[in-house]
Amino acid sequence: MELRRLEGKVAVVTGAGRGIGAAIARRFSVEGASLVLNSLSDSAFRIADEINAAGGRAVAVQGNVSVAAEAVRVIETAGASFGRLDILINNAGITRDGLLLRMSEEDWDAVLDTNLKSVYLCCRAALRPMLKSRGGGRIINLSSVIGLSGNAGQANYAASKAGIIGFTKSLAKELASRQVTVNAIAPGFIVTDMTAGLTGEAKEALLARIPLGSLGAAEDIAAAAAYLASEEARYITGQTLTVDGGMTL
Repeated sequence: MELRRLEGKVAVVTGAGRGIGAAIARRFSVEGASLVLNSLSDSAFRIADEINAAGGRAVAVQGNVSVAAEAVRVIETAGASFGRLDILINNAGITRDGLLLRMSEEDWDAVLDTNLKSVYLCCRAALRPMLKSRGGGRIINLSSVIGLSGNAGQANYAASKAGIIGFTKSLAKELASRQVTVNAIAPGFIVTDMTAGLTGEAKEALLARIPLGSLGAAEDIAAAAAYLASEEARYITGQTLTVDGGMTL
């Protein structure tokens, strides 16, 4: 791949230690970006080491971006390490599934904090350095098809992912005059750790709902993110790009 559409750009990716976040980090490095990779565990350090060994530029920061001070620390690492901030990918996310009748307040709060509050905190921390860079910033928030359609047993997750879509539209209107675009990606069912535990019967039932007949790959989401982060998408803002093999048609 020789596109290098993100040459000279600096990107922060949350939830970058595995799955979709790691795929976005790898794709952005190939496209020329310098990276700040965040994860709650130390898993982002392995991805940063991999990228640096391949000739890219990446630093890792362990921290909980649903806590204001830690979100600020992650964002500030971009300026401290690379001198600017151009792109923010809000990808950190968890599930705590269960029917609402038995869903604990702790499980509700954990999902809303990790999936939605972290987006607010990271965006708030990123705005000043991104505007200072004057390069037409890009904010990309990872939602989900569950935020569009809902799913039994995932009221907390669906609420968080639907909230991201409303937040994205509102922030896009706030930042449009400053040439900063804000978009969301709504992945369908992607081959990640979260879907690895599906039984054969459950997987067959799931595939029957997808017109393209297969689960997506994390690289499919990374490709969409690279496009939205590039100059090619300069006239797209406030949108939700659904990458789901046609499942929500």
